[in-house]
Amino acid sequence: MGKNILILNGSPRLKGNTAILCDAFMKGAESAGHVVTRFDLQKMTIHGCLGCMKGGKDAASPCVQKDDMGKIYPAYTSADVVVLASPMYYWSVSAQLKAAFDRLFAVAECDPNYANPRKECALIMAAEGDSADNWKPVLDYYHALTGFLDWTDKGQVLAGGVMEAGAVASKPVLEEAFRFGASL
Repeated sequence: MGKNILILNGSPRLKGNTAILCDAFMKGAESAGHVVTRFDLQKMTIHGCLGCMKGGKDAASPCVQKDDMGKIYPAYTSADVVVLASPMYYWSVSAQLKAAFDRLFAVAECDPNYANPRKECALIMAAEGDSADNWKPVLDYYHALTGFLDWTDKGQVLAGGVMEAGAVASKPVLEEAFRFGASL
């Protein structure tokens, strides 16, 4: 039986390297019978978290802010796997992805102990740099995040050396992204 996979694509370039990696991953996942829902966050109106601690009163619409996160919450709730996809921006994820991910806290507010739903997780990232030092800050954040959430890390697809939009199209990492999607 296939898994429900949610991709949160935080790239502001809708035809950029991260989007191309997401396409390859999706094709692999769908070829293995998984159901994939993808949100290109750049096309959505998502406000930053207010830190108001007033969410969680309605599981169907857990946040007090009413914007396009309302489309993401049901897919997140039913997802077995959450894929965080982003270009590397100043050794972190994009603002688009961070804003959406922060807003998922409203789902945890539905639980009296603020427990996040247990998920499997993966990271897809494109970056100009391609050294271990370059990836370290992002991987430290990602592993800390999955650890604190008690999520299961399924792995990463890291495409370095791809600054110009479309540069990843000629790289073997696309096949890696396809195989990774199929392996879940």
